Amino acid sequence: MMGKIGRRTLLTGAAALAAAPRAHAAGQVVVGTWGGDYAALLAENIDKPLLAPKGIEVVQDVAPQDPRKAKLTAERASRRGTMDVACLSDVDSASMSLLNVWEPVTAEAVPNLPHVLPALRTPYSIPHIYSGLVILYNPDKIKTPPKSYTDFWDPKYKGRVGFVDILYLYNIAAAALAHGGSMNNFEPGKPALRDLKRLEPKIYPSNEAMATALKAEEVWMTPMWLARGVFWRKGGVNVAHAVPSEGATPYISAAAVPKNAQNKANGMAYLNAMLDPRAQVAFAERMSYAPTVDNAPVPAELMQQIGFTPEQQANFKNPDYDYMAKNTSQLNDFWNRDFKS
Repeated sequence: MMGKIGRRTLLTGAAALAAAPRAHAAGQVVVGTWGGDYAALLAENIDKPLLAPKGIEVVQDVAPQDPRKAKLTAERASRRGTMDVACLSDVDSASMSLLNVWEPVTAEAVPNLPHVLPALRTPYSIPHIYSGLVILYNPDKIKTPPKSYTDFWDPKYKGRVGFVDILYLYNIAAAALAHGGSMNNFEPGKPALRDLKRLEPKIYPSNEAMATALKAEEVWMTPMWLARGVFWRKGGVNVAHAVPSEGATPYISAAAVPKNAQNKANGMAYLNAMLDPRAQVAFAERMSYAPTVDNAPVPAELMQQIGFTPEQQANFKNPDYDYMAKNTSQLNDFWNRDFKS
């Protein structure tokens, strides 16, 4: 005989059911991704041409990055997660790896893995697309291309150097590299940035705001992703780029499979498709990001605009993910309370 169920018990049970991960079909792969052009390009160049013929239906779970990280964190103790693939920046995918949420990536599960550029490899994710931090500058205002991040401290550019606020970690890293620091020691960048304040650098809230400032010639020089510079130049902004002597710092859009993915094999198949040369070429042509594999037939003219030479790749200043994860809070405090104030 069934006893009475109280209203509180019923509501509690319903809430738990709603919060629990839901099963999805064996022929699906759920991909947590950013929206906009990136999601559309995934659908156009990966989901439909590469996964659909294998009988795999791609379901995009579109959200900003922070909610995706929060979901991965909340679900890591669950037997069944809600994502089979999660797209994150390289720094955030590394920070999540410290929580042991990722399934290891092997060449057996991802056959295209051996083609990944060695400097971009990790044991827990694949690099989908990448660019590097370079110096963008106005060639009409700066006749001699900059050679180093130290050029930001040249008094003749007073009031003409700009920074994007959301890139504060990379801005501090650039300052550190220019003044004897390294990718696991940003401290030399702090006094250097304090000193730079006397030259009245400008700070903008977003990449888009920086593009507007460059076009209006409010700013003549800024540290920025090469891909952005190529994209803005196509849109009519008068910018050229220089790879600093300190070395470019790569930015990678990464993807990984959670350990509790419901369709782990389909997740690995998706990672493999992201590395497919056809998809890599499409993203290079449409988003101006360089391919992360050595067998993508990107036209030579385009690669000259978006890529890095073997010598420049060898001089990459790769992020020290552990250092950045441990120091993000205090570096953010320095940027906001000290440099920006």
